[in-house]
Amino acid sequence: MQKKNLTALFLKGFAVAVLVGSGAFAHAADKEVKKDAAAPAAATPAAEIKGTVAKVNGAVIDAVELKRAEKVMLRGQAVPAGQQDAVNKQALDQLISAELLYQAAAKMEVKDLDKQIDEKLAQGKARFANEKDFEKAIKDLDMDEKDLRDYTRRDLLISKFVETSIVPKIKVTEEDARKFYDQNQDKFTRNETVKASHILIGVDPKATAEEKKKAREKAEKLHKELVAGADFAALAKGNSTCPSNQQGGDLGFFGKGQMVPPFEKAAFAMKPGEISDVVETQFGYHIIKVTEKKPAETVSFKEAQTKIEEYLKGQKVNAAVAEYVADAKKSAKIEILLK
Repeated sequence: MQKKNLTALFLKGFAVAVLVGSGAFAHAADKEVKKDAAAPAAATPAAEIKGTVAKVNGAVIDAVELKRAEKVMLRGQAVPAGQQDAVNKQALDQLISAELLYQAAAKMEVKDLDKQIDEKLAQGKARFANEKDFEKAIKDLDMDEKDLRDYTRRDLLISKFVETSIVPKIKVTEEDARKFYDQNQDKFTRNETVKASHILIGVDPKATAEEKKKAREKAEKLHKELVAGADFAALAKGNSTCPSNQQGGDLGFFGKGQMVPPFEKAAFAMKPGEISDVVETQFGYHIIKVTEKKPAETVSFKEAQTKIEEYLKGQKVNAAVAEYVADAKKSAKIEILLK
């Protein structure tokens, strides 16, 4: 299993896209940073900038907000060489956009706003294994729980504003969806997938040869029981060290590239109903049972239609939000103090 980036999980869990001017601007940010390769290498990193960096209709944007915005925009990556100035400017532009959206959203009356904030905070917090991980994620963004609540409130208000003022004006027809489907056939192919269950006798990477031997012997014993007719799900529940043991070892459908190579090779070589020999991976010893296979195929328009319409609507909403912000900037009093 891969170690999760807690800061990224925090951002996802609490949906603080408002830090970078809402999701409508994230893609534009990436493009802006990449294309401005000529930016001076000596530009000041956000971490070293202090005080007020901008004012939007009198509302202050502080350097600490710029620092947070850059962390979100860069997704934990280092600033590309020579692009610090571009990063600073793009992050600030997104903060200004977010502030303009918030100022419009703050005029709305939202029923049970505090309750909604509490619920969103609780949902995000539940994504962490413990309180320590949660606190670390906040600290990584130079925030405390009050900051988090404030940003969650802003995020909710902006979302409500977009949902009530912009989304209702967006229309996507079946004709739009069909046109996208016909012009993007390569996006609607489904590779071969397999549905399998497994029993894992886990082995620590630092296990001794004797410990590995015992684990393999246990897997071989279970394999013999299965060949003799034992119930696979029951043995998985009672013996597997994988969390999937609660579902009788069921892993659901997966495609190539989703499992470690030895496991994948065995699973895709089997027929439905077959049980593998013991398969060794870095996680330990597996016994695999394939229950179903689906060949590669083209997804029909009918099956894809709903998702296509959702995607196209999202694109149009993003464009409409960007247009709204561009218009708002024309009449706003914006002071850029970032040097």
